[in-house]
Amino acid sequence: MARIEAFRQGLRELGYVEGKNIVIEWRSTEGKFERQSELAAELVHLKVDVIVSSGPTMTRAAKEATATIPIVMAQDSDPVENGFVASLARPGGNITGLSVLSPELSGKQLELLKEIVSKLSRVAVIGNSNEPANPKP
Repeated sequence: MARIEAFRQGLRELGYVEGKNIVIEWRSTEGKFERQSELAAELVHLKVDVIVSSGPTMTRAAKEATATIPIVMAQDSDPVENGFVASLARPGGNITGLSVLSPELSGKQLELLKEIVSKLSRVAVIGNSNEPANPKP
């Protein structure tokens, strides 16, 4: 997967080589989302130094598993609304990371889209309403 290789490359650029001076405990639900809590608890049991979560449901599982091990969100739609951080400016607690929440950019994104597609008159937005912070219509 390209993202995993990019992650490894970034680590190498910082002087970390997997299996040499860093150990990465990779875990995946393999499509069995009910395993999220189990996997988070397993990582806590292994006493890892940091947990990197990929999305709000995994971040929630990690948050429920530990209040002391740092959790780095790889992406979250709205970490404040999801209750992961107190604010984007001052997260507090043991969770930090990246948020895809950027309502201040929505207008600019539509403006750029309109420039690219000059006859634009209708825009569709698609998402998963079962994912935390994605509102139901």
